[in-house]
Amino acid sequence: MNTVEHFYEPHLEVRSFPLAPGKEWRPKLSGWSLIQISNGNGYWLQDQTRTELEAGTVLLLAGDSPGSFLASQLNVLSLSYFSVIPDRLSGLLTIGEQNFLNQSLSQKELACRLLPAPNPVADKMTELCAKQDREGLPLRLNMLQLLVDALGKELKAPAATPEITDATQRLRLFLSKNPADAVLEISFNELAQITHCTSRHLSRIFFEVVGMSYSDKRAEIRLTRARELLATSQSKVVEVALESGYKSLSLFNLMFTRRFKMSPGRWRKKNETMKKSEARLSPRSRRQSLRVNGV
Repeated sequence: MNTVEHFYEPHLEVRSFPLAPGKEWRPKLSGWSLIQISNGNGYWLQDQTRTELEAGTVLLLAGDSPGSFLASQLNVLSLSYFSVIPDRLSGLLTIGEQNFLNQSLSQKELACRLLPAPNPVADKMTELCAKQDREGLPLRLNMLQLLVDALGKELKAPAATPEITDATQRLRLFLSKNPADAVLEISFNELAQITHCTSRHLSRIFFEVVGMSYSDKRAEIRLTRARELLATSQSKVVEVALESGYKSLSLFNLMFTRRFKMSPGRWRKKNETMKKSEARLSPRSRRQSLRVNGV
């Protein structure tokens, strides 16, 4: 499975904060992030180079990319950003799209992309960050569209295969046409029928294509959904288990604890404590926390 995030990191949520003159911030964000200079001037420091940043400039960053923002000694640098974590979009993205976005995080040519203003992405992000209401489905869809626009041609679908000749191609086609959580709706034997191969052969090619077993992928999707519900809803743990596809509460507790090293109830309490601690921070302390921890 992918690297475990023990606590919930919000995504598809616009955050803004000021960086004091001469101060530095190294982003430590998951997934893909778009970060805009809302106001002021500063620099992007990476690989012993210093790139000047003006108001309106957007940086597309992949995962924990090396580099940091440095505010000019003459002004406060105001930053706005949001992140998109592909694994949390299993009902929207296909497994193929999730794999592409996750694998691209490690590609140097995509890890950091500067989009100076004026350009369509920078203009749209300025408009998005200026909205007073930073919640709701339309705003989240706008964030996803901004990521797609920023990635540009990298997200273009590959040319269609003229003829499907083997089980691996049939599996890739299925994964490219259906949302990732489609694997929760069909059994392993049904997928074997779709790909026209034996269960043993499907086990091998599924691991080759996806990077984990069929059962591990199903568990990953369910546990990702469960953690989202624990962090964002007031549903009881047993309700979270059912909504995540577990008919047995004991099995859910076992699988969750095995993955996150603590029970669902304890995870929710610790996550709530962290959120309350962050909310109690003074503006100055929060800025220091952002700079040190990349939160």
